[in-house]
Amino acid sequence: MSVADYFPMLKPFLPSGLQDPPARFTGPTGKPVHGILAQYSAVDPVWNAGETVRDAGFTAWDLHSPFPIHGVEDAMGFKRTKLPYISAAVGLTGAGLGFLMQWWMSGNYEIVVQGKPPTAWEPYVPIIFESGVLLCAFATLGAMFAMNGLPRLHYPLYSHEPFLASSDDKFFVYIEAKDEKFDLVRTRELLESTGADRVDVIEDE
Repeated sequence: MSVADYFPMLKPFLPSGLQDPPARFTGPTGKPVHGILAQYSAVDPVWNAGETVRDAGFTAWDLHSPFPIHGVEDAMGFKRTKLPYISAAVGLTGAGLGFLMQWWMSGNYEIVVQGKPPTAWEPYVPIIFESGVLLCAFATLGAMFAMNGLPRLHYPLYSHEPFLASSDDKFFVYIEAKDEKFDLVRTRELLESTGADRVDVIEDE
């Protein structure tokens, strides 16, 4: 279940990543299909599988590994994230607001401190820095959550026992059913063609 299921009144205001799409396929037990999971035992096969899925045009999928794989973002076709631009824009805005706040206060409450004129900008620097960093930090955290579709209170893949080996010695490629190119039969055949050790249909609960 997603956060939209727990708080239906918020559904119109939530990003699409927080809302479960309507089920298009049903699994062996009659439950909605959430995706298809392929398991691998080494880096090379899962790397090649990632390239295959990328070239097939899938967008709602992920690759799971028990340790970082250098360059795997290229195999997955990752594009540069927009998060740094959001952080920079909000951080500069915060710094600008910090400067304007002090400039306005100094103009309306002229208090000479240590012989400094009220219009001196040098004393503004600590507040400019702190206000920029504060807003940048909150914006970065909030944008990261929104872009990753978080928070999600439940994810069916994490209840699949074989997937727990992703933190031990197994590698996985998971394609979600919400992908426009997803087809229960053809997607499974695609993953099987990559030499997966096993391919499982993951049902939503």
